[in-house]
Amino acid sequence: MYELNLPTPSLRLAGTPSRPTVFDILRKRYVALTPEEWVRQHFVHYLINEKHFPKELLANEVALSVGDKTLRADSVLYNRDLKPRVIVEYKAPTITITQKVFDQITVYNMQLHVDYLIVSNGLNHYCCKMDYDNQKYLFLEDIPEYENI
Repeated sequence: MYELNLPTPSLRLAGTPSRPTVFDILRKRYVALTPEEWVRQHFVHYLINEKHFPKELLANEVALSVGDKTLRADSVLYNRDLKPRVIVEYKAPTITITQKVFDQITVYNMQLHVDYLIVSNGLNHYCCKMDYDNQKYLFLEDIPEYENI
């Protein structure tokens, strides 16, 4: 797979060379190992191990109903009252993060109304704090530790 700008976690790989899989510690099952999934698994481990996000408050592939569509947020962090706090959107390392990616995560946020948005392609990571009073988001230098969210 791709070399990423993230710490290398210990991942459980399986499947076949033509259909590789990786164990998702949040969904507790093996999933297809796509380039985007490679980023997701590295990033989830980074959030848990480096930023101390509680594993039990993270979820992958969160279904959202937006109008008559069902969408899926890549990862969502909840607080202890199970209120969504952070949405994370992943892209494959070959995908450039553009305004279109932020537009996508903003659609998810119309339903979840979180405090932070994070976008990563495994090479570049962007974190924004929502400023609902001024209807914008503020880019942060780094992803905050869980205790600061």
